[in-house]
Amino acid sequence: LPEPPMLMIDRVNEISSDGGEHGKGHVVAEFDICPDLWFFDCHFPKNPIMPGCLGLDGLWQLTGFNLGWRGWQGRGYALGVGEVKLTGMVRPDRKMLRYFVDFTKAIQTRRLTMGVADGRVEADGEVIYQVKDMKVALSET
Repeated sequence: LPEPPMLMIDRVNEISSDGGEHGKGHVVAEFDICPDLWFFDCHFPKNPIMPGCLGLDGLWQLTGFNLGWRGWQGRGYALGVGEVKLTGMVRPDRKMLRYFVDFTKAIQTRRLTMGVADGRVEADGEVIYQVKDMKVALSET
């Protein structure tokens, strides 16, 4: 996982290798929002909004975290995402993001491990981001 300030996770609340909507693993985590977070000053001046790509990165981070938690080794790399819907914004008055990742498959080869998952981000209980077919790899190289 990245170091702060790029780490977009404060707490992991649930994790499994066989739970979730598809029965192939899931993870739920939280990120606290406070008005002095680094990105609010620059995105955008006088109209502070958390960049949507940081919420997406939080989902990728959790996908890789789950793979490592399962015991697979390597550095995590985001490989892509099939579909992204951003339907809300994170402003400084929000209190907390909650991330939900549900695996659809985990593939292990000689060279890498790849997780494929769907996910969503809620801000104070409101769904603001939804993704399908996120891909994260763990690789020794």
